[in-house]
Amino acid sequence: MKALVKRITNSTAGFSTLALRLPVGIIFMAHGGQKLFGWFGGYGLEGTGQWMASIGIEPGVLMAFLAGSAELVGGLFILLGLLTRPAAVLLAFTMIIAIASVHISNGLFMANNGYEFALALLAASVSLALSGSGKLAIDNAITTRLTK
Repeated sequence: MKALVKRITNSTAGFSTLALRLPVGIIFMAHGGQKLFGWFGGYGLEGTGQWMASIGIEPGVLMAFLAGSAELVGGLFILLGLLTRPAAVLLAFTMIIAIASVHISNGLFMANNGYEFALALLAASVSLALSGSGKLAIDNAITTRLTK
């Protein structure tokens, strides 16, 4: 188990991943807050669930809860650099679902509710899944502690 945790938390990336983790974590947390609690002009769990059901993603409230939770908790973990790789994989999967089920038919550009923004978040998530959290992260502290 110790070896698995070390493998997940170890990262040879430097401080550059911090420049990616901070905005991506904040963006995901904000979107999760919109879906779950109606923060920042969102519709909350019921409203988001009704919308998801209306486009065929059923059961709507459960799917809204899963997407919102992944974004809020995954975003927080990425922001902190805590279990960055698993959080990034979860968020990448969430973005693939969003692109395939909501945005792809609208084309690339955000002006038409296209997949441009979700694609950028997918790329950032994949990058963090591959690189890990970098030096300034809780993951780094976990790895350091495990090697002692």
